[in-house]
Amino acid sequence: MTTPRFAELCISPPATIRDAIECINRSGAISLALLVNEEGRLVSVITDGDIRRGILHRLTLDAPVGDLLPIKSLMPNADAVTAPVGSDRVALLQIMEEKGVRQLPLLNEDGKIVDIVLRRDLLPEVAGNLQAVIMAGGFGKRLWPLTESLPKPMLPVGGRPLMERIVRQLQQAGIHRLNITTHYKPEKIVEHFGTGSAFGVDINYVNEDLPLGTAGALRLMPRPEHPFLVVNGDVLTGIDYAQMLDYHREHNADMTVAVNLHTIKVPYGVVDSDGSRITGLREKPEIKLFVNAGIYLLNPSVYEHIPAEHHFDMTDLIHSLIEAGRPVVSFPIREYWMDIGQHHDYAQAQADVAKEGAQS
Repeated sequence: MTTPRFAELCISPPATIRDAIECINRSGAISLALLVNEEGRLVSVITDGDIRRGILHRLTLDAPVGDLLPIKSLMPNADAVTAPVGSDRVALLQIMEEKGVRQLPLLNEDGKIVDIVLRRDLLPEVAGNLQAVIMAGGFGKRLWPLTESLPKPMLPVGGRPLMERIVRQLQQAGIHRLNITTHYKPEKIVEHFGTGSAFGVDINYVNEDLPLGTAGALRLMPRPEHPFLVVNGDVLTGIDYAQMLDYHREHNADMTVAVNLHTIKVPYGVVDSDGSRITGLREKPEIKLFVNAGIYLLNPSVYEHIPAEHHFDMTDLIHSLIEAGRPVVSFPIREYWMDIGQHHDYAQAQADVAKEGAQS
């Protein structure tokens, strides 16, 4: 059990969603914000998943944190999952297992928080179940001539290859088994990473003789026994993979797709009309769309939907799962994200890393 400084984890109803994010960020392994009333009694527990679902509902970060509660009410754990102080280890583990939570506030008779217990303190988890696949086989034609002698994932960003940043981030998240798919200039990748031991990971290389697409290449690897992560090799991000896995499990998803909110600024006045009749005018509006961020969490069962030895992209897999009625959910990224697909993206990523705007 832990005894944190609960005052730093508590927020009151006037707080904003941004305040809740800051609270979660400073809570460390607890990863919660505790919404309490004026008397200090627990009203609700705000999780990282609650924040991301609020983003999907287009709530701004300056909206009151209370605006998350109607959205939270639609989830299985609508009410705060807690236990009475003094509960024994077996009872605590049973509650965590039934409710699918990793942390449990302990309340006294007045409904005030006395302690918070973490599942890992009661039952250490077996490390290494989650493995990752890095897709690094593309030609990077839009970045030519930079990619004339290097595959795109090996382009330097802040003095080291982009993919080294991805590998180190996965290692820091506790993901040590990596598969790297290669096609264009694979020797450049193998020469740099070798077995992966210098980077604290174990790397298996999967070379595509013919490009099979971002999903088709998975059939070249044995089917995993546990959920696995797929990351495009040209993405620079600070995404929290542990939170993504929690979110994936919470939604009982077969596939979780990371998405990023993208704003398109229309440089003209937009006319709304009903036939010939003008119903409104919007001057230079901003259109906000969620775009595919190139990061996916998949259950092993998705292998059944990937044809062998055929070109098959992740977009094809998403369509196949949806048509089959399988649960595919979106995980909004609230951290840094940049897809390095074009020259201006690459320049922006360089500038961001120089300013420490991306993960180190």
